[in-house]
Parts: sequence; structure tokens; C-alpha cells
Amino acid sequence: MSDYLDGLNDIQRQAVTTIEGPVMVIAGPGSGKTRVLTYRIAHLLEKGIPPWSILALTFTNKAAREMKERISTVVGDRARSVWAGTFHSIFARILRYEAEHIGYPGNFTIYDTQDSKSVLSNIIRENNLDSKVYSVNGIRSRISSCKYNLISPKAYIDNPQYLQEDRERKQPHFQKIYKAYMARCRRAGAMDFDDLLYQMFILLHKNPGNVAQKYRDKFKYLMVDEFQDTNYLQYQIIRKLVNWEGSPRNVCIVGDDAQSIYAFRGATIQNILDFQENYPNVKVFKLEQNYRSTSHIVEAANDVISNNRRQIQKKIWTDKGEGDQIKVIQAVTDTEEGKRVADQILEQKTRYHLQNKDIAILYRTNAQSRSFEESLRQHNIRYKVFGGLSFYQRKEIKDILGYLRMIVNPNDEEALRRVINYPKRAIGKTTIDKVSRMADQANISMWDLCKNVHQTGLSARPTNAIKGFVKLIERFQAMQSTKDAYELAMLAAKESGLLKLLGEDKTIEGMNRMENAQGLLDGIKIFVDSDEDFGEDIEGDRSLAAYLQSIALLTDQDTQDDTDDHVTLMSVHAAKGLEFPSVFVVGLEEDLFPSFMSKNTTDELDEERRLFYVAITRAERFLTISYAKSRYRFGQIRYNETSRFLDEIATRNMAMSTPFSKSGRSAQPYGSSSGKGVNYAKYAAPKKKKKTYNPNTPVDPRFKAINAKELSVGQQIEHFRFGNGTIKSIEGATGNEFATIKFDDGGEKRIVLRFAKFKV
Repeated sequence: MSDYLDGLNDIQRQAVTTIEGPVMVIAGPGSGKTRVLTYRIAHLLEKGIPPWSILALTFTNKAAREMKERISTVVGDRARSVWAGTFHSIFARILRYEAEHIGYPGNFTIYDTQDSKSVLSNIIRENNLDSKVYSVNGIRSRISSCKYNLISPKAYIDNPQYLQEDRERKQPHFQKIYKAYMARCRRAGAMDFDDLLYQMFILLHKNPGNVAQKYRDKFKYLMVDEFQDTNYLQYQIIRKLVNWEGSPRNVCIVGDDAQSIYAFRGATIQNILDFQENYPNVKVFKLEQNYRSTSHIVEAANDVISNNRRQIQKKIWTDKGEGDQIKVIQAVTDTEEGKRVADQILEQKTRYHLQNKDIAILYRTNAQSRSFEESLRQHNIRYKVFGGLSFYQRKEIKDILGYLRMIVNPNDEEALRRVINYPKRAIGKTTIDKVSRMADQANISMWDLCKNVHQTGLSARPTNAIKGFVKLIERFQAMQSTKDAYELAMLAAKESGLLKLLGEDKTIEGMNRMENAQGLLDGIKIFVDSDEDFGEDIEGDRSLAAYLQSIALLTDQDTQDDTDDHVTLMSVHAAKGLEFPSVFVVGLEEDLFPSFMSKNTTDELDEERRLFYVAITRAERFLTISYAKSRYRFGQIRYNETSRFLDEIATRNMAMSTPFSKSGRSAQPYGSSSGKGVNYAKYAAPKKKKKTYNPNTPVDPRFKAINAKELSVGQQIEHFRFGNGTIKSIEGATGNEFATIKFDDGGEKRIVLRFAKFKV
């Protein structure tokens, strides 16, 4: 037997060497799926199958590239001739050759997302339709759904039910837009990304005797990676290539129904669940040995997924040893959750010598990244946000901050350029450029020129629009002395029209942007309500100017990390296919994870559970789960129930930092051997103490900032405001050290030493 087969276990070897007829490989997490897929292709080549007769479809170019590289290590340069690539790249290649059969030129353009949006925007405008009712993102999403489900414009128009639903949703002209969009793309000789699938199906369907048979004869062996992520359209194309009279149906699918998490993109789990029904003589191989994780993690994953209603039964196991129990962190607030996760990361780095790149924080929504970003920065821990921009770099966040910067400093020209015409108020780019030129000539700020716009000679419409903008900002400025940062920020976000604009976009992306905006506003509310020090110059000051100062370092471009040693922050969706020695799955609360949007049907809840399954199986050695008993949502503190998913993990696999008892189950803190009861009252949200100090009162000169080199753990200190305490730890980079101090009144605070005022 060839050497490359010697490194496979028995089930893997059977899956690799069974090359005739339909084959289904159910690959649990960490079970060597990629190895099986690539070695199977290598085995085909070793058996004398021509490389150009093999078609391997993946979901990422990276996966296809790695596949070819691995195959080449076994069979050499023959791997280059294998047709391996993403669905879109392979089908685009075929469509280039065969475009004339569907009325397209061979050099057709491929429209990206922005191109598609521009075409739709023009159609909506030309038809005098309300862009709020017919939002570009929403219409684009609906057209995409139609294509995935093989509903042409004609089929849509001919279906009375679809038209009635459009009338009910106040979009009776959707079918008109859909038809015009398809016609305009064809007229331009262009296909969007969905068309690369849709037109491929049309090509095979309308040309069964020549084109379709040509590719059936060509591709003798078809393999599909991540089959659970295919949509209805992709599966129908596969069937067109495989299901024909006399076909041996040499199709091999590799996937895991328990990791089907992309329904929002059109993927359907039914494809993998129904595969055995569609191919009754299929040979099924279950890869159940996990080579990635320790047994506590694997057992927890099995416990969780066993609660799903319909699934392909399997039992994942590992021989990597028991490992550490899953740590569960309960925090009082989401801010505390961020701090405790950062503390735990520091502990893991110290105790187990982990590097930053060994650690990942996974969350359900991108808006959750804020508290973790802030805590990691405070701890001087390098990190990188994946699957989206850093929280403060996201457009919706910068837009709101633009208004806040204008209130505090209206001469901030970058902020003015960002918000003067957003939301739109008839001040176009040409007008902004004119204002900028005139301000330069007069040697005054753009804001000063805007305040005197009636003297500029601009036409009436932009002049009146600029006057309205100036009046809006000046009204906000006048309220600085009477409103705190949160009140002013909320007023600006509402009255500028930003929140209204964000709220009108009901797509997944639009709802995420709205959540991000609310996350920023909630962060400002936390700032206003907090007793924590934010710097020497702003102690006790909860004004808007103080807030902007407090986040200045968080948005400073100089703090960006250029090394590859960083903690990874990403959504669970973005983490699919990755693995890390240590994983933190955060925000395990009802209505967050599982999402409140998933509770309409059992199928949606099952998908949320699969998402949690994916999250916990990213961990190799250490898995930590955290949740907050309270969280700011829409400017209000919301008290949370613990996620039902935690109840589905056996107690023996978990170590609790504090007990939870959602279903009568409790556990002792990790690191404790005591079986004594725990006082739950101490975990309740503390009552806010009334401040008795005046931040403007001069501080006794004996209380001053102390050089960290003069301090040591265990020293007794007296803080000018918090009283006597003991230094528990000193951490952070030189010049930015902070001390954790346990005060005699029972409170514990982290204080930045260069801002602190105390005496030893």
C-alpha cells in the first residue's frame, strides 16, 4: 500500500480508497477532513485517472490552493491539471467557454457588490420609487434569494402568490426591478456573483445534449468540500453533472451537518440530510475521531449537538486525554465580562506560556467586540479583529463620532466632511469642494465659512442645506452644559437622522450596523454611569468632551499592531474551519446566543446550536465560556438569562467561576475544592453609590502619582478618594503600568499608575 495511505486511520483509508459510485464522508470537527479529500484525489491520480477528469469544488480559494499543494506532495506536478477551485471560479471558467449558448459574450464582466448596488440604485431612481421602501440592500438580497431558488423574473411575475406578498410588504414593483436588473446586466454583458451559479445551471439545463453532456463526459469524478454549506442552486448544478442515464455517479461529498451555519446566505442543511435519500446506494463513512481537542471539549460538543432534532447520528471521540475542564465565567456586566476575559488571557499566557496568536475570542455579533477591545488595550495585549473592521473603525461608528466631534470642536474639518451630507441633505461633493476652496482663500475654517454661507454666492438649495446643518450642530453645542455625554450622543444620533437611516435597512448587514451603533451608545452610557477613573484630566468629568478624550488612544492609528502575534477577535461564523489552543466563547445569554431572531422556529434554534457547536470545537486545549448577568442594550441595562446551551453541557466537563442555576444545576468555582454553598447575593448588580466627592476639589499634595518601580505587590497604600488598600498585582508595559488594588471597603479597582493619586 502506498506510503501516503499509511498515515490514515481505518475509516479515513476506506473513504480515500472507495472511488466508485456515490460516497458521503461525514467529517466531525478536527477529524482530518482535508486530508481525506486531498488524499482521495491523490489516490485517483495514482490509479491512473487523468487529472483533468477530476472536479473538486470548494468554498474558498485558500482551500483549493492548499488542496493542490497537498496533492502535489504525493503525486507531483499532475496536481496542477486537476480542476480544483471555488464554485464561482470553476463555473466562471466554464461560462467563458460556453457563454454564446446563453446569449452572453465570452468576455462578460463580473459585477461585484458595489456594481450591483449601483445598477439597482439607478433602476430605483429612474422609476421614481421610494429608496426607503425599496432599499438597495434589501432588493439585492431578495434578488439573490430568487436566483438561489431558481426563480426567474418571468416565473416570479407568473406567480400570483409572490405578487400578493409583494403588495403586503409594500413593494409591488419588486418584480419590475428584478426584471429590469436582469435585462440591464445582460445588456451590459455582465454577470453578478449569483449569476455565475444561476447562469451555469441555465447553461446545463437548456443545453443537455451538447454542453451538459460534454462536461459530464469530461468530469468522471466529482468531489465537493463543505457540502453542508451548499444552497439549493449549487446542489442542482451538481445533480445536473452527475445524474444522467448510465452514469456511475462518481460523486463524493465531504461535510458535517452539525456545522451547517450559513442559512442566512442561502445554504440549506437539507442537501446533506437528504443525500442518502437521493443516492440510495451511497457508501457512508463517518470520521468520528477528533485529533484537535481534549475530551472535556469533545464531550461537551457531543452533549450540545445531541439536542438537535434532525441530524446524522455520530459520536465524536478523542484520545488526546482529558485536559482542563471548560471554565465558565459569570460577570455582572458586559464591561466586567471584557475585563475578566482579558484577566484570564493574561493568566493563560503566564501559566501556560501561550502566545497571543494561540488565543481567540469568538462572539455571536460583531457589536460585542467593543468591551473586549477596550479591555485588551488596557492590558496592553495585542489583538486583531477579523471578519469586520475594528469597532471604532466601522463606518457607522465613525459617522456618529463625527457628529460628536463636531459638537465639541466644530473646526474639526475631517469630521465636518464626514457628516455634513450624511444623511443626505443636498450638499454634494461639488459644493463641499467649493466650500473648502473658499475657506482656503479666506484663510478661515470650513465651519466659519459655513456659518456665513449666505455671503458665498452659492445657489439657494445648498445654501439653505448648509444653514440647516449649522443650526443643527449649534443646537447640540448649546446643550453641552445641561446634558451628559450619553444624552447628547443619543440626541445627535436621533436628530441627525443617523439612527433612522440605519433602522431602515432590514438586511442582516443592516441590522448588524444598527447593533454596532447601539453598542457605541451603550458604551457612552457605561462611561457616564461608571465610577472608574479614565485619566487624570477627566476624573469625575462625564461630559462629551471627556468621553472623546477617553477613547482617543483607542482610535489612534499609531496603536495598530503590525506583528502576527495577536489575539484573534471574530464572529463564530468567521471562525469556521479555524482552530486555536485557547478559545473564549463569550456572551452566552438568551437572546444573544441563541439570538432573539432564532426563536421563531425549531430549525432556526437548531442552527444556533450548530453555531455554538462550531464555536466550542475550535478549541484545542482550553475552552472558556463567559456571560454577563446584565448588558446595556439601547441605553438601558437589561438583565439576562443564561443561555440554554450552557444547560446542555454536563457538569463534569465544566468548572464555574461562579455558579449559575438556570435549571437547578450549580457548581463550585474553578480552582476551589470547597463544597460549601455560595452566597448568590454578592453576585447581584451593586447599588450605585452616591458620590460624595467634588472632582474639582484640590487634592492634598501628599497624594501623587508614584513610579511603578517604587511599588511592589503587597504594599499598603492610601488613595485620595478610595481610602486604604493593598496592591494585589502590577501589570502593563513601561509607562502604562496599572495596579490592581483591593480596598478595605471590599472593592477592587484597576488604576493606571501615571494617573493615580495615592501615597504608600
